[in-house]
Amino acid sequence: MGDLKGALPVVLDLTGRLVVALGGGPVTAGPLRSFLEEGADVRVVSPWVCEEVRDLLAEHPGRLTWVARDHEGPADLDGAWLVHTATGDPLVDAAVRAQAEALRIWCIDGHDTGAGDARIPARTRVDTPDGTVTVGVDAAADLALADTVRDGIDLALRTGGLDLRSRRAGDTGWVALVGGGPGADGLLTTRGHELLASADVVVIDRLAPRGVVARLPVSVRVIDVGKTPGHHPVPQDRINEILVEEAARGHGVVRLKGGDPYVLGRGGEERLACEAHGIPCEVVPGVTSAVAVPAAAGIPLTHRGVAKAFTVVSGHEQIPTLPPGSDHTLVLLMGVSTLRSSADALMATGRPATCPVAIVERGFLPDQRVTIGTLADIADTALFRRVESPAVVVIGDVVDLA
Repeated sequence: MGDLKGALPVVLDLTGRLVVALGGGPVTAGPLRSFLEEGADVRVVSPWVCEEVRDLLAEHPGRLTWVARDHEGPADLDGAWLVHTATGDPLVDAAVRAQAEALRIWCIDGHDTGAGDARIPARTRVDTPDGTVTVGVDAAADLALADTVRDGIDLALRTGGLDLRSRRAGDTGWVALVGGGPGADGLLTTRGHELLASADVVVIDRLAPRGVVARLPVSVRVIDVGKTPGHHPVPQDRINEILVEEAARGHGVVRLKGGDPYVLGRGGEERLACEAHGIPCEVVPGVTSAVAVPAAAGIPLTHRGVAKAFTVVSGHEQIPTLPPGSDHTLVLLMGVSTLRSSADALMATGRPATCPVAIVERGFLPDQRVTIGTLADIADTALFRRVESPAVVVIGDVVDLA
């Protein structure tokens, strides 16, 4: 026992193995949860337990048991592979350490990290499609330093700062459909960053966040299948084939899209294509531009007393029957080229010509621009201002809140 200066970091498989915990207070509760997460069976010996330990007892019946009494001697450690002591009494903890040492059982002292012959490091983990990566940080008895270093590593893991690609040969490939949000790098989700850091191939759309892709290792292959209005150089069927082909070669593939994969993003078709070929496919939601881009212009799609519902429609399709009042917000995606016919259709079905309209170009990007008008004049105004895609059109009284 001592300060563990010669400590060797190891990984223990606790699955199905008994851990004995002496003490039932808050110092015990955190390690208990860790032991249970790693598959251990745990026996708590303590005359009382705190509320958090009681919750764990309810969550893990059978795997977590409680012996409601004080520690009585070495027999309490029978069958244990690991011991944790935090009774609150230094003399009892010292006795437990001595008993564990005599029985050649590793012992963690929860109250005095330098006294036991084992210690739980500060940990973080990230789940990749190829498995879980766990990082432990130990700084001897300086727990605050270990936590600080762990937090820095955790940030790097979850923001794509570390390369998480599998180095094992022969792995089964996978596909992840990742929503990139409205285009700003900072709006990509943490899970999206994790998957990009795990990918061998990235298949990218025109409206996906490009900055995060530019920071990937040069060995990551980027396939651009971006579409512009009226120009689809890579048809959707071929995109589906690319995902399947790359994953079938054992690659980790991220299909990085603008917005959300399932909001007018063909994500459902891509997932079905992967599943038809037995390719594992994960779907990561993104901040859809239908909601995010109006927000960038200060336009809430619903607002108490102004609008309580909204509808999202592709400008390429016929506008469905909607409530005629301007208190029902309509969001048009890909609607710039059909703006005049959409406005005429809405007025023909009862929307007032004075209904406010906003066009938000390049939402959240440095050159974002907002054009405001009414159903009666928005098409001419957009033509005069040379409005271009990508843009989101918002129609309804909420525009006045911009």
